[in-house]
Amino acid sequence: MKSNAESGEGYSDISIQTPERTGIVIELKYAENGNLETACSEALNQIEERKYAEGLKRRGMKKIIQYGIACWEKECMVVRGGPNG
Repeated sequence: MKSNAESGEGYSDISIQTPERTGIVIELKYAENGNLETACSEALNQIEERKYAEGLKRRGMKKIIQYGIACWEKECMVVRGGPNG
């Protein structure tokens, strides 16, 4: 597991590699206006636009799972995205 690992065209918040060759990319956002759905969508878009999964693919990951996580005050939302999501 790595935090702020360089991958693709920037740094993902969290990157995980499992022994089963599954890669997980997690991008975290704070929903400034309380709109958790929009913040999750922005997180998933950032993963795609900045190609964060590419580093995991280069390391031999066969399956990539992407999560956008948004927080606001005491609320949290998690959305799974990507080609395998």
